Amino acid sequence: MDKYVCTVCGYVYDPAVGDPEDEIPPGTPFESLPEDSGCRMCGAGKDAFKKVS
Repeated sequence: MDKYVCTVCGYVYDPAVGDPEDEIPPGTPFESLPEDSGCRMCGAGKDAFKKVS
């Protein structure tokens, strides 16, 4: 699964880890996150993320 980085603050969403603080379980692909979700560090919208390899 691809990782995604917030272009505003640099936070990296790793689907293998998920985001326990936001109750997103490991194995959750970025594409499956709700459209209204965003960066837990800076609050930027989901559209501020860019796929990285």
